Amino acid sequence: MISDAFKQELLSRVDIVDVIDPRVPLKKAGANFSARCPFHTEKTPSFSVSPAKQFYYCFGCGATGNAITFLIEYSGLGYVDAVRELADSVGMKMPAWEPGRGGGEPAGPSAPDLFEVMATATRYYREQLKASPGAIDYLRRRGLTGQIAARFGIGYAPADFQALKGAFPDYEAQTLVDCGLVSANESGRRYDRFRDRIMFPIINQRGQVIGFGGRVLGAGEPKYLNSPETSLFEKRRELYGIREARDAIRRTDRVIVVEGYMDVVALAQHGVENAVATLGTATTRDHLMKLLRQAGEIVFCFDGDKAGRKAAWHALEVALATIPDGKVARFLFLPPEHDPDSFVRERGAEAFNALAAEATPLSVYLARELAERHPPSTAEGRASLVTEARPLLQGMVAPALQMQLLREVATIAALPETDLERLVGLAGSPEARPARPGGDRSRPWRPAEGMPFLDRSRMALNPDRQLERTMLQCVLAFPDLASSEGIHDHPSEFPEGRALDAVVASLREEPVGTALLIDRFRGSEHAGTLEAICQDLLTVNHSADEARGELASAYRKLHMLQVDKELHGLLERHRAADLPPAERQAIGERVRDLIREKVAIRQALVDGFAATGSDGRAEHLEG
Repeated sequence: MISDAFKQELLSRVDIVDVIDPRVPLKKAGANFSARCPFHTEKTPSFSVSPAKQFYYCFGCGATGNAITFLIEYSGLGYVDAVRELADSVGMKMPAWEPGRGGGEPAGPSAPDLFEVMATATRYYREQLKASPGAIDYLRRRGLTGQIAARFGIGYAPADFQALKGAFPDYEAQTLVDCGLVSANESGRRYDRFRDRIMFPIINQRGQVIGFGGRVLGAGEPKYLNSPETSLFEKRRELYGIREARDAIRRTDRVIVVEGYMDVVALAQHGVENAVATLGTATTRDHLMKLLRQAGEIVFCFDGDKAGRKAAWHALEVALATIPDGKVARFLFLPPEHDPDSFVRERGAEAFNALAAEATPLSVYLARELAERHPPSTAEGRASLVTEARPLLQGMVAPALQMQLLREVATIAALPETDLERLVGLAGSPEARPARPGGDRSRPWRPAEGMPFLDRSRMALNPDRQLERTMLQCVLAFPDLASSEGIHDHPSEFPEGRALDAVVASLREEPVGTALLIDRFRGSEHAGTLEAICQDLLTVNHSADEARGELASAYRKLHMLQVDKELHGLLERHRAADLPPAERQAIGERVRDLIREKVAIRQALVDGFAATGSDGRAEHLEG
């Protein structure tokens, strides 16, 4: 509801160093500033802030964002509140929002008023619990004590359709709808969203109630009902119990992700206090990023039934694309007759913690599941296994673990590791390598010296992918380069190329700076790729002209590789003994065209190096 134009103006007036330094003291470190990360425990500084590009990045936990994101994650503010606080700090007035126009915030009460509404509802529900023997009996039968109910603020929503009139004299107030407490039927008559349910307040990291989860007492449906999406509450970003579990998570350096509110509360009552739950939605990258800032290990605890295994596989997919090297993900499947609630009540915290400590590592779970889904006893099964593994391996953000998993999958699929790398697209194959003088393809492709935006920690990347990565780095560093002609004009099988296309399209539609661009793609399929590249941007400091030359050079080299691949395929066909004369002639003409095209690309590269005064011409033009 807040326009990019307003946010861009706001971020241009705010200095991210001034925002962070009072909260997390920064020290100058070259062109950037550094500190110990406020989002995870560490002994040496890995948190870096770029005043030039106005974003931060933690080399330890991967936290990244702009000044708005920092206030959200550090202070626990909602998005609108974070924008408002920054706007107030530089004297900007928040724009008013009108239906159909966008660009501001909703008319009516401000976010703090909504927080007060939620606090009033919480107090009301807690009072109603004391007066409801049926609800109290239900909690006792589930093994909960009054102390644990008070700790989590558990309450009860009466069965009346308009029970909240007892808490809000103005039952027609728009704020009740804005908070998701009240709905209206087709005739406009209002009614309470939550009725005859145990109420679990969902609390943000500042201790404010932002939503509710309601558990039905009997056999009604749905079993759990959550607050709708509001300006305070986004299910995909929030976790139940995160505030209550914070101290235990940091003490144990482990967080346990379960499926339900009762699981969290029951575990806490029996001494397992480092558990949180997703809110009726699958695990998201936002969930994991929030948890990785507080713990080095995440244990996903799911039921062993079909639904639980489906949820676990989705969590694995998200984890592979989110969790960096140095962090650990495990998967815990309880016996079929148990969920975390029943298990801890029957066997106790010590037994549960022992299972969590020995939970299946992500690497083992991945290999086991792939083999079960695609039995490798036949060539077809092994091919299917590689097909499913390919996007998982490609999207990983942990290079060291990626190499280990490549070996594991290659072993299961009975393939040489180099063949699997070629099939997955993580290393250059002989066909993909540029030809050497004299036709020598024995030497591996390696990036040229003098490519300042190149991330040398990823040398195993396919050369096409590496060049796409370089182009994406240039555009992220200098978004104005998105207007360059011919920046990317072929479909890509790699996340860097797909992200580049999305970024360029977005910038051409509405240009913004680097800090807001990263924020624009937060939560999208490209978020992991873009945030990983933020790390590279903090380690280079080049001018826009240098980046423009690098972008043009990378594009030409990418074009050269495409030409080489087509030439190689045509020459292979031309060698066929039974090729019809007409086809042989057509191939010959196409080969001549491609050679002329290649000569033109080479000359353009030479001209580009001459214009920039590069000394690395021979290395750049190798192949």
